[in-house]
Amino acid sequence: MANNLEVSFNSPQCGWMSIGFDDGTREFHTTTAHTPHSRALAEILQGLTSLLGAENAYAEFIVAWSRNPEAFDLYFRRDGEKIFFKVVEYPTGNRLATEGETMFAHEGGVRDFCVSFYRTFEQLYRDRDTDEFEFHWRQPFPFEEFAQLKAGLEEN
Repeated sequence: MANNLEVSFNSPQCGWMSIGFDDGTREFHTTTAHTPHSRALAEILQGLTSLLGAENAYAEFIVAWSRNPEAFDLYFRRDGEKIFFKVVEYPTGNRLATEGETMFAHEGGVRDFCVSFYRTFEQLYRDRDTDEFEFHWRQPFPFEEFAQLKAGLEEN
């Protein structure tokens, strides 16, 4: 479906997780490692909550993630009622701007965008015991940050 973002973070295995973004026109899939950016999932949730409640309607954040040796930056920027999102890949963890390549970009409404991510985290949450999330991801599930995004969506 055009302009509808689908986000997938699949069940982790051995410290790795498959992630993907698809908006019906473009798609991007890769794997990410649980280190060295051990708080990436929590940072995504915190950032989305802050964008959802941005008082001045302009806010942005970047989440660093890695595939070892490749690195990724997930850029999130709210401007008014739109969120601009892109995934930039770097060949190494040095993240040199001249070496970055935009692999995926999407623009969408603030609430719909946040709901797309929420649904993915909700699925991870529901499957966390069956998938032994914490054992396989080697990091705790970001319960508090997940609850904050849910509350933010309920308010908006």
